[in-house]
Amino acid sequence: MLNRHARGFFTALFTPLARWLLRMGVSPDAVTVIGTAGVVVGALVFFPLGQLFWGTLFITAFIFSDVLDGIMARMQDVKSRWGNFLDSTLDRIADGALFAGLAIWFFTGGADTPIAVAAMLCLVLGMVVSYARAKAESLGFTANVGIAERAERLVSVLVVTGLTGLGLPPVVLLATLVLLALASFITVVQRVLSVRRQAQAEPSPAD
Repeated sequence: MLNRHARGFFTALFTPLARWLLRMGVSPDAVTVIGTAGVVVGALVFFPLGQLFWGTLFITAFIFSDVLDGIMARMQDVKSRWGNFLDSTLDRIADGALFAGLAIWFFTGGADTPIAVAAMLCLVLGMVVSYARAKAESLGFTANVGIAERAERLVSVLVVTGLTGLGLPPVVLLATLVLLALASFITVVQRVLSVRRQAQAEPSPAD
């Protein structure tokens, strides 16, 4: 939902920057790699030190590379399977680093095991959500259903994490992570059921 409503706004916002980067000879792949590196550094350096607010700001500065590289690719009129693969793979790395950084802090200095466990659940279930779709598509099915889209997951966890760094009660972050984990689990179930229906609708070999 957020993707559909925000796409036009962010495309207009980042188009001048995308155009300038292309003139400077920067490729969409380079933006993808730099953006992911920035998210990983923010999540695995700032968060484990307890700098939740500054870590969120740092990550936010890089996370929009996921929008920027797509705009650049469209400007070049390039539809690259390699670029799609690279983008999807690095998205998983960025997501994993984000939840891992939170888990490290709350398992250690943050001293809040429930939040740390919830973050780990979000990490694992988020990976399964992505894997379920990728595996389905590799077998010729579609699995683009579900209530837990990546954009919603990232925005919600980053906003609440940043506010937690400013003094928001940690229980709000816990509730957010639990809801995200639940939404991811439901999405996995939805995708499994969707693929099962498609598989059952296929003609049998005897036919």
